[in-house]
Amino acid sequence: MTYLVAILAYLAALIVVGAVRSRQVRDEADFMVAGRRLGPWVLVGTLVATWIGSGSLFGAAGLAYEHGFSALWFDAGVWVAIIVLYFVAGRVRAFAQFTVPDILEARYNTAARVLGTVVTIIAYTAIVSYQIRAGGMVLEFVTGIPASTGMALTAVFVIGYTVLAGMISVAYTDVVNGVVMTAGLLLALPFLIDNAGGWESIRSALPATRFELFGELTVARALGYSVATMLLLLGEGGMYQRFFSARDERTARRAVLGWIAGTIVLECLVAVLAVAGSARFGGIDGEMVILHVVTEALPLAAGCLCLGAIVAVIVSTADSFLLVPATNITRDIYQRFIRPEASHRHLVTFSRTVVVILGLAAWLQVSFFSGVLEMAVYAYTMYGTGITPALMAAFFWKRANGAGAVTSMAAGMAVTLAWELAGQPGGVPTVYPALASSLACLVVVSLATRPPEESKWRALEGGRRR
Repeated sequence: MTYLVAILAYLAALIVVGAVRSRQVRDEADFMVAGRRLGPWVLVGTLVATWIGSGSLFGAAGLAYEHGFSALWFDAGVWVAIIVLYFVAGRVRAFAQFTVPDILEARYNTAARVLGTVVTIIAYTAIVSYQIRAGGMVLEFVTGIPASTGMALTAVFVIGYTVLAGMISVAYTDVVNGVVMTAGLLLALPFLIDNAGGWESIRSALPATRFELFGELTVARALGYSVATMLLLLGEGGMYQRFFSARDERTARRAVLGWIAGTIVLECLVAVLAVAGSARFGGIDGEMVILHVVTEALPLAAGCLCLGAIVAVIVSTADSFLLVPATNITRDIYQRFIRPEASHRHLVTFSRTVVVILGLAAWLQVSFFSGVLEMAVYAYTMYGTGITPALMAAFFWKRANGAGAVTSMAAGMAVTLAWELAGQPGGVPTVYPALASSLACLVVVSLATRPPEESKWRALEGGRRR
């Protein structure tokens, strides 16, 4: 009961922050990109807290519990992606729009915009869905209520909080969540190691493979995790939305440096806690190991604070991934094709309505997958092969054109769906055939058709470091 009270108190504090920040929402720019006035430290906090969600705290932790430090291959692709995004962030901010489909239309054509929106809706509702699943798992673990009830409560909170104030609220609460979660996990580490009898006891209790580069994972499976996470992050619309929210180009680039540092620290910390937890808490569901660490290895006060932060980070990731497709539908479909003359107030109201609809759709998807990791890899692959090759080519390959981009996006999405429905023939991870198809279509079709006009690739030249 104490942990439940702590979670509710923490979430209540977030609601207060959201309510205060909601007063600053005057138009769609405030709701979607925080009025383009986020400073570097707020930007770092929201980038880190958005990425470190249930995919890390449950999916990656579960992988580390079962396979040891080879689970860091799940995170390695992220670190590579953030380095690449350092060279993109300033150019994105200089473009000064709202969404990834804005970039796709400016660089390619309208069809790319629409297809990009479709891929985003499919992948991001799946990502929100496994955040809801994780929230339900936490509430079941802490209170004993059925997981389905916990998921419903999580969905209600996520939808309500996102509707409240959009990006301007999400960004500032992300900073608080990130700081508290980092402090809590750092505090948990020495307590857990001591509780498990010291590091040497942990090493002796586990197979040697848990401490090897690939461990019990095949090279193909390990790299499959890396490629999937790398592709998602390189094109992840929520991060681009945060670059659009930055005060200026320099702020966007500086924030990426803090982002990579924070992400490496937290993801390595989660892996160490999960590996140590596998020695201390044998025979549990691996995806729950961080919850066992927080509630059984930490003093009560620290455990309450850390558990509240974990729930808040799940909510933070969920509302961020819910806000992106809602913004896409509002900006890239409704305002672009249906009602271009809509007032600022009407667009905010429409965005909030879409948030509710997409949130309910995400909640209904929860039962389609067996675990957080499975849902994460599917969503990462869908988005990463459907969007990222065309998006990266928009910045780095002037010869890429609209025909190549559209066929690439369609191929990535179609092959992901087909390979998953076929049950991954031969045990080959879906990301490999999906990425190969997407890249082949992008290159072959672009080279076989007319080059783009110079104005197309020059649209994204602003903000480049000289």
